[in-house]
Amino acid sequence: MARIPYFDTTKAQGRAAKAYQKLPKLNIFRMLGHSGELVDGFNRMGSQILYFTKLDPVLREIAIIRVGVLSRASYEVHQHERIGRQLGMSDALIAAIHEGPDSAGFSNIQKLVMRFTDDVVANVRASDATWAPLTEVLPHQEMQELTLTIGFYMMVSRFLETFDVDIEQEPAGLNRIPGRS
Repeated sequence: MARIPYFDTTKAQGRAAKAYQKLPKLNIFRMLGHSGELVDGFNRMGSQILYFTKLDPVLREIAIIRVGVLSRASYEVHQHERIGRQLGMSDALIAAIHEGPDSAGFSNIQKLVMRFTDDVVANVRASDATWAPLTEVLPHQEMQELTLTIGFYMMVSRFLETFDVDIEQEPAGLNRIPGRS
């Protein structure tokens, strides 16, 4: 149960009111309403990551789900496992994300993304051991997108867990599937 009441989105003002006209009816956004116009910036950053990056959507979702698993953020994991399935990720791949980077269910690049994600979450700065092999397969832009994605979803997970945001009783989704045109 949420630690504070969900925000009445009809009371939003300014950029927040405009953001709520476009946002899906998810509890995370309802909780964010207390932050005022921060909901707009939060949404713009999240949308940029989900819809407008070059990083492969499956690699992105592997990193996001792993951040959620490591953060013990059930809402985050729930929402992004759903997105992953919409992208065609198998239940076996999703289970492997929960198991860790040494699971047999990963391709080489997926394993590298998992190791890098674990390293950034645990240590802030990725070690040369996880950095170097990934930079051999991902260009600079995608390395930065991956790192920003990990950091953003660390923040999201901490927000969700701090405010005990509830998973919606009725399925509520995004307006479109991230990673698909």
